[in-house]
Amino acid sequence: MSTSAVLHSEWIKIKSLRGSVGSLVAVFVATVAITVLVFATVGRAEADNADAEPLFDAFYAFNFGQVAAISFGAAAVSSEYVNGALRVSLAAVPRRGLFYGAKIAVLGAAALLVGLVTSFTTFLGGQAFLGEYAIGLGHPGAVRACVGGGVYLALMALFAAGLTAVLRSGAVVLGVLIPFTLIVPFVLGDMAGGAAQFLPDRAGQQILHEAPDGMLGPWPGLGVTALWAVASLGAGWWAVRRRDA
Repeated sequence: MSTSAVLHSEWIKIKSLRGSVGSLVAVFVATVAITVLVFATVGRAEADNADAEPLFDAFYAFNFGQVAAISFGAAAVSSEYVNGALRVSLAAVPRRGLFYGAKIAVLGAAALLVGLVTSFTTFLGGQAFLGEYAIGLGHPGAVRACVGGGVYLALMALFAAGLTAVLRSGAVVLGVLIPFTLIVPFVLGDMAGGAAQFLPDRAGQQILHEAPDGMLGPWPGLGVTALWAVASLGAGWWAVRRRDA
């Protein structure tokens, strides 16, 4: 099969699976819905808080959107390990590198597109409720945060995808990554000499700050998350190449 045909087949798989489509839609819906709910109710009151950080606070709902992004990455890959689907896929595309690369490329492109739309919509939608406290895309770091936020969501989906290829179970990956991203950074805090800032979510979210604290800046922090994703995808490629279907 040609590369374009394999890419097309992987796109058909993703859009045909309710789990992956639902998770991808949830990235946008959950993030925007929570943003609107929070900013419409307590947005102005919190904006007047002395500790408020207008830019980072605009992306509060990313804490929930990243869970949906992780679910999308896990669902898109774990479908291959249900009812012998991987054997059928490899029978159609014997070149495992082409098969794996096409799946990751389509998954990453879909996650990036939805992530960017989600990021800009979240930012602009939340500011619409803040009145005099609102900031726009002209605010220092706003465009960078919107673009970087979309990339961050895509990287988290890819991180989950690679780990799913290793563990061959979306449920196990969700059981590991969701607590890992929602609980571990807050438990560690500034312990272990600031090592927590190199966790994938903590590092990647530096891109959402106007003036990040710690040794990682906005783009280096996102780069750390990218390294986590690359390592995960590399391990996934090793698993797909070495293991029997």
